[in-house]
Amino acid sequence: MKLATYKDGSRDGQLVVVSRDLTTAHYATGIASRLQQVLDDWNFMSPQLQDVYAALNRVAEGSSPAGLARNPFPFDPDMCMAPLPRAYQWADGSAYINHVELVRLARKAEVPANFYTEPLMYQGGSDDFLGPRDDVVCADEAWGIDFESELAVVTSDLPMSCTPERALDGVRLMMLVNDVSLRNLIPEELAKGFGFVQSKPATAFSPVAVTLDEIGDAWRKGRASLTVQSTWNGRKVGMCDAGEEMTFHFGQLIAHLCKTRNVRAGSIVGSGTISNRAIEKNGKKEWVNGYSCIAEKRAIETILDGQPSTSYMKFGDIIRIEVKGKDGQSVFGAIEQKVTSQS
Repeated sequence: MKLATYKDGSRDGQLVVVSRDLTTAHYATGIASRLQQVLDDWNFMSPQLQDVYAALNRVAEGSSPAGLARNPFPFDPDMCMAPLPRAYQWADGSAYINHVELVRLARKAEVPANFYTEPLMYQGGSDDFLGPRDDVVCADEAWGIDFESELAVVTSDLPMSCTPERALDGVRLMMLVNDVSLRNLIPEELAKGFGFVQSKPATAFSPVAVTLDEIGDAWRKGRASLTVQSTWNGRKVGMCDAGEEMTFHFGQLIAHLCKTRNVRAGSIVGSGTISNRAIEKNGKKEWVNGYSCIAEKRAIETILDGQPSTSYMKFGDIIRIEVKGKDGQSVFGAIEQKVTSQS
């Protein structure tokens, strides 16, 4: 099942069901008006939405719209807010240890031993998410504007101290993420020893959130073996595999969050920047899958050349993040954002 939230002038938008091929949509009116309602009463509402989804797929395949309350309409990603325009919680992990290793190696810092046994995680702002076509607005290019291509899951209610296995049972939906970072603000914030605030502006999410059956056998042991494509100003810079090299799977990330507190339905947990290791080729290391954030590219350049050569994003730059399924169709729809000045 694929679900989106359409802009309607309100803070939380209007829930719509979207066909598998992302061509056709239908308002969820009569079942729920907002995605959070569905997450709060999943067992009752999701089967009803699944029925709408099945009927909508028949329409997309050319059949009559039997079973739909009103006529479906063409799906337009430009009309989408984030599937959850605001959430009770957004916690982003750093589940790919290769990313951590590269960034720390570039500044000649060791990776602490516990980074391999316990995930890093920060609590992000969840009161104002961006839609998949909303601009990334920034006051100053000098802040070091960077994209971060990630996956995220949306949870059910989960109890304090739940196990990773129990946590996986609570995964309701998956989304694609652009977790924007302002790299040049990060060092000063982290030096204070109290985490990110100003260096992490609003996060963007894909047009649709999908149930795990939509990615089929790509979902294995809490990881999604999907290729996340990052295209910067029309140039494909990343074709990173989100599955095999994910050090901590989503169940472990959620359990980490749950260690000392309950997690409520509608909480979003991110994977962190998707990162793949280099391969040895003709005696040299090559990062053949590219990168999912500019900071990692700059770290690689520093390791190889002694200094970075790739600049962060400029006003007018466009980032596109997308996942294609085995059939070549977009799974979540694409995030496509332009970086613009606040002035």
